[in-house]
Amino acid sequence: MFELSIKGDIASAHFLRGYPGKCKDMHGHTWKVEVFLAANELNELGMVEDFAILKRKFKDYLAELDHKCLNDLAYFQAVNPTAENIAKYIYEGFAPLVAPLELKRVQIWESDMASAIYYG
Repeated sequence: MFELSIKGDIASAHFLRGYPGKCKDMHGHTWKVEVFLAANELNELGMVEDFAILKRKFKDYLAELDHKCLNDLAYFQAVNPTAENIAKYIYEGFAPLVAPLELKRVQIWESDMASAIYYG
């Protein structure tokens, strides 16, 4: 099994419905996002996949979340936009874009000191 990762970032706002603290109010983060991809075999060039291709796909995918209020997206109108749920959202949206590679997990940092990981 081979595994690789790529990173990206988004700047977005959100607020947590029902939260008893400051995060109930609109605020923003520059989220750091890392995805981990796996394959059992290497391609004919000896790669899981070309990093340039993966980074472009990831950047394009994250663009839909960049400079947005996450609460305005249909998914987050029903689901609180916590770091955990954002990681799951990215996992579910990005996995089909990299098939047949296996998306193992998504890790998202809301700060340098706090992150959440979602495994499919």
